[in-house]
Amino acid sequence: MSKVAVITDSNSGITQSQAKELGIFVLPMPFFINEETYFEDISLTQEQFYEMLKGGADIHTSQPSPDSVMQLWDQVLKEYDEIVHIPMSSGLSSSCQSAIMLAQDYEGKVQVVNNQRISVTQRQAALDAKLLASKGMNAREIKDFLEEDKFNSSIYIMLDTLYYLKKGGRITPAAAALGTLLKLKPVLQIQGDKLDAFAKARTVKQAKNIMVDAMKNDFKKRFGDEEGKNMHLYIAYTKDRQAALEFKGQVQEAFPHTEITMTDPLSLSVACHIGPGSLAIACAKKLPTA
Repeated sequence: MSKVAVITDSNSGITQSQAKELGIFVLPMPFFINEETYFEDISLTQEQFYEMLKGGADIHTSQPSPDSVMQLWDQVLKEYDEIVHIPMSSGLSSSCQSAIMLAQDYEGKVQVVNNQRISVTQRQAALDAKLLASKGMNAREIKDFLEEDKFNSSIYIMLDTLYYLKKGGRITPAAAALGTLLKLKPVLQIQGDKLDAFAKARTVKQAKNIMVDAMKNDFKKRFGDEEGKNMHLYIAYTKDRQAALEFKGQVQEAFPHTEITMTDPLSLSVACHIGPGSLAIACAKKLPTA
């Protein structure tokens, strides 16, 4: 049986210490902050990041360098026969396409998964890959399975502010100004490869209700599992853990038959674009074998 390693990146929210416990390798995402290079969870902590963000630092994300990707692959292949590499969604970054090109020189030993996941759903894909490998699947079989499974997930995110979307050029200054004036709490969605607008709320309470109702609708109509007995359900957040814990209580009441996984904060590469104070609810379908 082939010995298969699972690699993902820090967009998954898996920290370096968690990666060691899980037996998964995590490629740290690079940041450029005031023209200096930092690496998530290596030389940049959550606390440092939000302090810099608060101070108005110029922060940009970037994809990992080809050299850093290949160095990790070469190191891992000294111990493993094959690699399943799960980068963030190709619709949100070019790092997936870059990895696919680099893998062409590895004679099939590296299988890059383009399964349109990000954050907690990307994390679940890595965990699923690890489980599938333990059951004897080779890297190619795992890649094919995860890509067929890619749309069996959903994310809704409430933003506390439009400032960071405006700063990143994802909405116009006029739209941001109007939204700020009206004190809107936009709800975004990720279903597949894009981050799209979903709804506009006037209060945090309304935004939470919108997200819970949207997830109920997905369980019933998209996944055919109204009670969510065969679904993973997650709460994620940026910076404010207490707000996430309160939201978790509301979600648990709405989904009494589904265990909720309280994740670590959203990765900094996600937080960079949406800012602090965001709340998210996400789901992914459980493996048939899980």
